[in-house]
Amino acid sequence: MTKYGTLVVVDDNEAVLTALRMALEPMFTRIKTLGTPDLLVKTMEDEEVDLVVLDMNFSLGVNSGSEGLFWLRALRKRFPSVPVVLLTAYADVSLAVRGLKAGAADFIVKPWDNDELMRKLRDVLDQHANMPTLDALESEHIRRAVDVSHGNMSKAADLLGISRPTLYKKLKKR
Repeated sequence: MTKYGTLVVVDDNEAVLTALRMALEPMFTRIKTLGTPDLLVKTMEDEEVDLVVLDMNFSLGVNSGSEGLFWLRALRKRFPSVPVVLLTAYADVSLAVRGLKAGAADFIVKPWDNDELMRKLRDVLDQHANMPTLDALESEHIRRAVDVSHGNMSKAADLLGISRPTLYKKLKKR
């Protein structure tokens, strides 16, 4: 089985954290568990994280998912390249859709099936690994514009909708 890097799991239920750690240990080289999302951003700043599994609810009696969506949005802004999988005991199609629209990579319902959980996380990580970076896409787009323009930088810049100096800066950066 392929081992992935670091997983961060955030859930207020210690039993859930333990169960996830046990189920996912064969899949990850490191699993960091957090009982609250308060240290999540700091953890992400301090460590190279490959995937986050984030509970949707942290306050007693709250099951709207708004807390999880708040933290999901915060992660998407600060760490857009790290996939986030949402975890909830309150399976609700509209909540799942809201989470996916906010940038979640997938949605897992408690209680989960360990095999299904590992399959979903593996799919998210493999899909993420095969996704080109924005810089790579931009470089390829610029290269194609220059090729189509037969090296005419003014024409290539016009095709790209940027100025010639900007095109030269971008080419220099590559």
